[in-house]
Amino acid sequence: MVKPELKFTRSLFLSDWGHMAAIWSEQGLWELSFPQPTIAEALEDLKTPAEALPEHTVQDWIPVLEQDLKLYFRGYPTAFSVPIDWRGYSCFQAAVLKFTAGIPYGQLLSYGTVAKAIGNPKAARAVGGALHINRTPIVVPCHRVVGSGGSLTGFGGGLDLKKALLLLENAQTICQ
Repeated sequence: MVKPELKFTRSLFLSDWGHMAAIWSEQGLWELSFPQPTIAEALEDLKTPAEALPEHTVQDWIPVLEQDLKLYFRGYPTAFSVPIDWRGYSCFQAAVLKFTAGIPYGQLLSYGTVAKAIGNPKAARAVGGALHINRTPIVVPCHRVVGSGGSLTGFGGGLDLKKALLLLENAQTICQ
């Protein structure tokens, strides 16, 4: 069976924290850059080449994501409402990321807690691996997952950005 080729389009926008780039499929958000000082750096942050999709395929989602991110970066509790395209992840990775997408604003969970919640209590390290390949940071808030005891470990945008996001959310305690 021939696997259908995925087609993507991208959008660029300026948030209060910097330039961002999004990659969209016909099913939703595929990838999101971290905020960067320039458009070029936001584009370099992406791993997926964007081809042409008909503009109408994603045009309704773009302003929704921009508005959600605008509110988020201004410190408002935000539940992101754009659909996410989960294809390309293993079943385990998708389970970790879908669970992480539901972690409330300002709440911290440990890698072990996430592992237990998805039914793999001994997979804390594997949870970290799944979060490491999260294509849609901020929207899937992997920054809300921390080491046991609240230690800040690994984050694709760097620990300074992770700390800044947690400070923005006033996240102070870990929920076991």
